[in-house]
Amino acid sequence: MSFELREVALVYPSRAGAVRALDGVTLAIAGGERVALLGPSGAGKSSLLKLFNATARPTAGAIRFEGRRLAALAGSDLRAVRRRIGTVFQQPSLVPSLTALQNALCGHLGSWSLARSLRALLAAAPSDTRVALAALKTVGLLDKAAARADELSGGQQQRVAIARVLVQDPEVVLTDEPFASLDPGLTAQLADLLLHVAQGRTLIAALHDVELALAHFPRIVGLRGGRVAFDAKAAEVSPQMLRELYAHEARGAVG
Repeated sequence: MSFELREVALVYPSRAGAVRALDGVTLAIAGGERVALLGPSGAGKSSLLKLFNATARPTAGAIRFEGRRLAALAGSDLRAVRRRIGTVFQQPSLVPSLTALQNALCGHLGSWSLARSLRALLAAAPSDTRVALAALKTVGLLDKAAARADELSGGQQQRVAIARVLVQDPEVVLTDEPFASLDPGLTAQLADLLLHVAQGRTLIAALHDVELALAHFPRIVGLRGGRVAFDAKAAEVSPQMLRELYAHEARGAVG
């Protein structure tokens, strides 16, 4: 089992008082599964992904990755787990002044020392360069390897972000609304690319596009108000379930 969550809650402090982003979530995701997270804005999708990649810790309950409780990990053990989990965000989060190749090389940063990271950004070893160039070729941007990130279109930047995850070579790929700012045609292209890249890996995607989720993800988890509204096979998700999921925006939740 890749992830196991039992009665997980996540509470953020705010000026208005505590905000409960997740409330009693119990969920299990097996290795190699493709799971889409659906729900209205504020349902808890992004918060759940933060627990999966160990950038947030639950306020209550437990989350385990391959049997290890994530909240108990620290130092090198935590870094080792994070190296095995790659994330593609809504914003590509590239370094604007670096080239596409250098940004792709950043996929190695989790496994490199600081000194090696600095050297690589100036003059990467041939073996590292080959891996990054192969990743750019996979995403169709080999001809843009020397272009600065801020010279690329939004879709091209997202491709570089996917190439960066390829270089990282994680066992789990998380995506947080990666196509939200792209037009429908480009969304379809990048969705196909992401699914290709994630073959053989666990893929968990927070999506706003219901049709995309139902067409490409065998399992759908609906979130509303920080709770699991339903957990079903895509073929079993009915129009009524979706209407109820999006009937009211989540209140008192974030992410």
